[in-house]
Amino acid sequence: MIADRFRYVRHAARSLPWRLAAGAGLLAGDERPVQFVIEKADWAIRWVGENVRDVIEPMAPGLVATTTDPYRHVGKVVHYGSQYMWLAWEPHISGSNRAVTSFFHGKREDGDAVSRHIDRFLASVPRLAKIVTAASLVEDRLIAWGVPRDKIARIPIGVDTTLFRPPGDAERVAARSAHGLSPDAVVVGSFQKDGVGWGDGMEPKRIKGPDIFLKVIADLKRDLPVHVFLTGPARGFVKKGLDDMGVPFTHVYADSHAELARCYHALDLYLVTSREEGGPMGLMESMASGVPVVSSDVGMARDLIESRVTGGLVPSEDVPAFSRQARNILSLPDRAEILCGKAREAVKVADWQVVGVQHYERVYRPLVRA
Repeated sequence: MIADRFRYVRHAARSLPWRLAAGAGLLAGDERPVQFVIEKADWAIRWVGENVRDVIEPMAPGLVATTTDPYRHVGKVVHYGSQYMWLAWEPHISGSNRAVTSFFHGKREDGDAVSRHIDRFLASVPRLAKIVTAASLVEDRLIAWGVPRDKIARIPIGVDTTLFRPPGDAERVAARSAHGLSPDAVVVGSFQKDGVGWGDGMEPKRIKGPDIFLKVIADLKRDLPVHVFLTGPARGFVKKGLDDMGVPFTHVYADSHAELARCYHALDLYLVTSREEGGPMGLMESMASGVPVVSSDVGMARDLIESRVTGGLVPSEDVPAFSRQARNILSLPDRAEILCGKAREAVKVADWQVVGVQHYERVYRPLVRA
């Protein structure tokens, strides 16, 4: 939940050994003029920071480092991996830094806590040199809230299009066989965390739309041999719902990005049923992997999907539209060769190499020179 994330980063900021840190030596990475603040957890914000750093390093050696300790920096460009991190650290950082933050998602309709967070964020905008957002939908939202257009850089969340790629016939058969999936099953994927917390996930995270996912699956199962493929933690709510309706499912924990890429090879369809997103990463990974996607109109979906050309785009919470688009895509002749090929071409704008260069050219280089 948003409140959980904010409490986590706020606690990290408040629990610093300030008096010791004031006289401490700098970390090796602190010498670099750009510091990307990541989470200690192995999750999306860490992946973004590390990929951006690694792409830029050959172009501008020694320019970008990742850090989990932004309080140490003076006179640097400091890029906070989320607006929650930025607001948690803002009271404690040096005014000599040029601050950048990513703002991936959030709208007032998401609740009172989010609305208060947005108010705090907007009050902090004068301290920010740049705001990076991934989606035109969110960019338009920021501008409507009064954020100056020239402070915003729209740069996609990235995907490794070399690792996430369409499988060959033998790879597809092997992926399905490895997980005991019938050749005749329509395998529908959902690779995200959609439960509250890091436990069994029996409490649904509403923003991720697991309730919508179950309704779509219930409709599809009426005439299709659906098998649901899940990855990720906290999936208990969805698993119970599938059990209750008698839909078979597979749930795995991918230990690496390479293993996750092989999971996509088993799919016939991927669903993004969220009510709000920044990307999500599953959208880009599916498109790069040659898996047809039907997504609600959230995050980057409208920037990448043209219905029946590169996937299916539907209004949020519109279960009949989800089912209709899914059936249309699954019935298209040569869909893997045509639709999925076009989807893979469309998502190349989000390849990490492109994303890293855009961070360098549009954000870091101008600010380092300022």
